[in-house]
Amino acid sequence: MKKINIERYLANLYIAIDAVMVNKMRSMLTALGIIFGVASVIAMMAIGNGAQEEILEQIKLVGVNNIIIQPIIEQTEENVDDSSDDTKEKKKFSPGLTMRDVEGIKELIPGLSKISPEILLETYLIKNGIRRTAKLVGVEPAYFELTNFKLMKGKMFNKKHLERGDPVCIIGHSIQTKFFPTQNPIGKSIKVGNQWLEVIGVLEQRLISQKSIRNLGIRDYNMDVYTPLKSVLIRYINRDLVTPSKVMSANIGGRGHFIRIRGVGGSISDSQTEQAINYHQLDRLVVQVEETELLGPVADILSRYLKRRHFDVVDFVVTIPELLLKQQQRTKQIFNYVLGAIAGISLLVGGIGIMNIMLASVMERIKEIGLRLSIGAKKQDIILQFLFEAVMISIGGGIIGMILGITMASVVSKFADIPTIILPSSIILSFGVAVTIGLIFGITPAKRAASQDPITSLRYE
Repeated sequence: MKKINIERYLANLYIAIDAVMVNKMRSMLTALGIIFGVASVIAMMAIGNGAQEEILEQIKLVGVNNIIIQPIIEQTEENVDDSSDDTKEKKKFSPGLTMRDVEGIKELIPGLSKISPEILLETYLIKNGIRRTAKLVGVEPAYFELTNFKLMKGKMFNKKHLERGDPVCIIGHSIQTKFFPTQNPIGKSIKVGNQWLEVIGVLEQRLISQKSIRNLGIRDYNMDVYTPLKSVLIRYINRDLVTPSKVMSANIGGRGHFIRIRGVGGSISDSQTEQAINYHQLDRLVVQVEETELLGPVADILSRYLKRRHFDVVDFVVTIPELLLKQQQRTKQIFNYVLGAIAGISLLVGGIGIMNIMLASVMERIKEIGLRLSIGAKKQDIILQFLFEAVMISIGGGIIGMILGITMASVVSKFADIPTIILPSSIILSFGVAVTIGLIFGITPAKRAASQDPITSLRYE
């Protein structure tokens, strides 16, 4: 019994394949909806997966549950010849973002996991006659935990390094490649600005896309030099000690950067001078909270606390990168849902197209159907024949759609600078949906064909 059924299935499958191959153009036109639907699903899911992975990588870069506090560098204009200066509103004094803020936050604000103050200096590196611009970052050990940095070789700063401000550093991977291409940098010295620092560690390479650098305002960490925070304050600059009454123009050693400060009794020839005074001791402060739910409340408390410490001067900005990225993620998910709906409509239209073309095919092949029924074929055979035809068209359209979808994803990734990731699950899903569409929308034409009366069908003109 099973053998007879298998033979019937194979015979009906052969007839269906023959019908599809004989009418190649019609089959191709019938499958167009399936082709573009499958291609849209694969391309859409590839873009969505790429966006998801990109956002996850960005979250890793900024850390989890982090709040970032950055100082606002004051931009002012002064008119020195204006005799009505007394009528101008005097600006309130603010000490800026300092280590005193850090100590106060540690003592008074609960729910914090880690806190990492940073000082960032534009400088240059010199080694074996090679000079290159770089960034010197004064940090504490918590920085590497918050940013998920790992050592490739060497060791982290120890307690003595941090307390004494020793001239030691940890370098990025690209600095090793550039300045120590054939030797182990551990124990060697490199000139950073006007100071020689001993290399005690090298970080693993961190691959960062240009889009992440633009979106998050981050830099290429592979060209950074990290040294204890106290080393920067002792050996390079402590802006907390620089006051406008002391200097007219201060050149900060090792930075190659000038801060223009108006001094007492100093004469300025220009009638109007623009100043950019960075009086903040710290350039960045990262605070990690214990629970994601605390991000908003803690950020609000930090803002009010710092405003009070800075005498109601809002010379800082508090941001929560993770929440911004999650909002961006939700926006992209909505976009993906829209694309998915469009792709689903394409598949639905493709299924309706299959049903309509197959119904027209039934009307064209009524005599063939009547002949098969008259020589002993059962209604089940006719149903299987037309179902096989519909499924074969869907399978062919699905295969072509997969190739087109993969090609579309590659083109988008290359020319639109949008990351795409094609997962096997998206291909299996789209192909399975295509076959299911063919099966569902092939039932009505198949039943219509099987319901034909053999005698009437043979007489049909």
